[in-house]
Amino acid sequence: MDINQINQKLKSHTPRLLGMETFKRFSVLVPLIEKENDLHVLFEVRALNMRRQPGEICFPGGKVDATDPNEKYTAIRETIEELRIKQEQIKDVQPLDYMISPFGTIIYPYVGVLQNIASFSPNPTEVEEVFTVPLNHFKQTPPERYKVQFQGKPEASFPFHLIANGEEYNWQTRAMDEYFYYYNDKVIWGLTAKILHHFLQVID
Repeated sequence: MDINQINQKLKSHTPRLLGMETFKRFSVLVPLIEKENDLHVLFEVRALNMRRQPGEICFPGGKVDATDPNEKYTAIRETIEELRIKQEQIKDVQPLDYMISPFGTIIYPYVGVLQNIASFSPNPTEVEEVFTVPLNHFKQTPPERYKVQFQGKPEASFPFHLIANGEEYNWQTRAMDEYFYYYNDKVIWGLTAKILHHFLQVID
């Protein structure tokens, strides 16, 4: 292979996130709804029989299927399935910044407005309950913030003899912010709180 062949390869390459094919992709929707002459944010409580994170508070969302044309479609599809509403009741869907988690996932958050919904009858296999919180509550009440530390831990067979400083190698640690929002008896934290915090920064 000569330099011209290498240049042709590089010209035809479209940059993307390195190793993206190994990441799982998820989309979520931050639902806004007018209620009692005020703007509210809608949350779900995950069904108690779910395998992952039962009973935790979240936004509607789920894994991007291979048949989904894009991440926005996924966020809308999952919201329709979980809240059992119609597509025409979801308006003005706009993207937030996407996130790469330390656990091998990419999350694509969107914000959308729910309209013409008198009441909710969510899918009981996925949703235990839904509730709303006035948007102004979050704007006026900052979250508590805590740090979670991540540190590299090589497997037992790692070839320390091949790297400088061997077993004394100084592995970098990474701190991740965890936010906690409170409303009555509800605790909103984790990925949901991180997305909510980002949304509040964008609209500030």
